[in-house]
Amino acid sequence: MAALFGARVRRLRLAAGLTQAELGDRVHVVGTRITQIERASGAKPTLELARALDVVLGADELLVELWPYVYREAFPDWSRKFMEYSERAGVIRQYAAHVVPGLLQTEGYARAVLSLDALLDGEEQLEERVAARMGRQERLSSPDRPELVVILDEAVLRRPIGGRGVMRQQMVRLLGAAAERHISVQVLPFDQGGHEAMGGSLTILTLLDGTDVAYTEGADYGQLIEEPANVSRYKVIYDRLRAAALPPLMSLDMIRSTLEGSYRGANLPSKPERRRLAQEQLQQSGGRRLRGGGRRIPGDRRPRP
Repeated sequence: MAALFGARVRRLRLAAGLTQAELGDRVHVVGTRITQIERASGAKPTLELARALDVVLGADELLVELWPYVYREAFPDWSRKFMEYSERAGVIRQYAAHVVPGLLQTEGYARAVLSLDALLDGEEQLEERVAARMGRQERLSSPDRPELVVILDEAVLRRPIGGRGVMRQQMVRLLGAAAERHISVQVLPFDQGGHEAMGGSLTILTLLDGTDVAYTEGADYGQLIEEPANVSRYKVIYDRLRAAALPPLMSLDMIRSTLEGSYRGANLPSKPERRRLAQEQLQQSGGRRLRGGGRRIPGDRRPRP
């Protein structure tokens, strides 16, 4: 795909009567960078550069549409297939054991997480990956947006990735996301003890045709599961995690408590903003009880975190 992308850039450049140096000047890179792109050598183009090339060369979004496939080439086959499934899923259910899922990450948090990759090949590759992650979030505001159900292990809230300032912004992002009708956020507290997904994170994707696939991921591995019988086992595991997690309203209380207790600072939401979020959650709670793990049982005195 990188070779195809480069060939398209070369053809469009020649049709426009531009040299590599002239095209580089117009998209604010050196001419040798254009040479690398056309030869499919060196670092892959960033999404920002693909957009600039598309505009300058009048490609009518062709290069932007090709870019995700170029980007995916850096990943194993199973990982690329999972990305493709994710883009076509109508429902995305995720259990995150270590970090906030990519669809809900702030740019600062994403940069901090991605920079931890021991195999990262320089700043340009980091920015490329950050841009790709932010680009995938656009689907959450598109007409075909999926329903997103997220369970965060309590460790995700407690681990200060990127420092307190980054974590403050990330906690605010979670609170804002949970106010959206198509997004549900729950927290699995430490006091629930061990569970079947402790080794890593788990995602269940429901495609538009009703097919389910599962994906498990650890620090340095990932596995895509498509066999229906095995997917069903992981769906049961996910349902158990959701039943053990705090309901959405209590989960938001824990996120706010963590924000105020561990990441207090200038970016703390104002009291009016916190009241607004709470009111929105209360208004929506009637229609989201089933999504939040079921109706509360009378006499349930689970302490607030």
